[in-house]
Amino acid sequence: MAKKDEVKEFEVKNSIPDAEKKPFNKFGKQETHEIGGVEYKFQFPGVRAAQQILDNSKGPAGIFVDEAYNKQLMDTVIVEPKTDWDYWDEHEGYREVMALADNFLGRLLN
Repeated sequence: MAKKDEVKEFEVKNSIPDAEKKPFNKFGKQETHEIGGVEYKFQFPGVRAAQQILDNSKGPAGIFVDEAYNKQLMDTVIVEPKTDWDYWDEHEGYREVMALADNFLGRLLN
């Protein structure tokens, strides 16, 4: 029977860092962009949540609705600063930030 110290030594010797276990782990990956003097931090919500964002952005006829999509980007992907429609009434860079958030989400879904 192995002693506790031997077991612990074996576990340490055979432990694999998380980065090596999951080299393509994208969940929670972040990226920061500065637009108009404001730093915007994007965070990947995971593949399933990203797909749900896309699915929930379609209208009844299956047509993509930008307003619904951008609201979900603000709610889910843009984590700092928190943005909403009122925020963009007082700040510049709406289209640029949304395009960057869209690009970020798309790259990580690929």
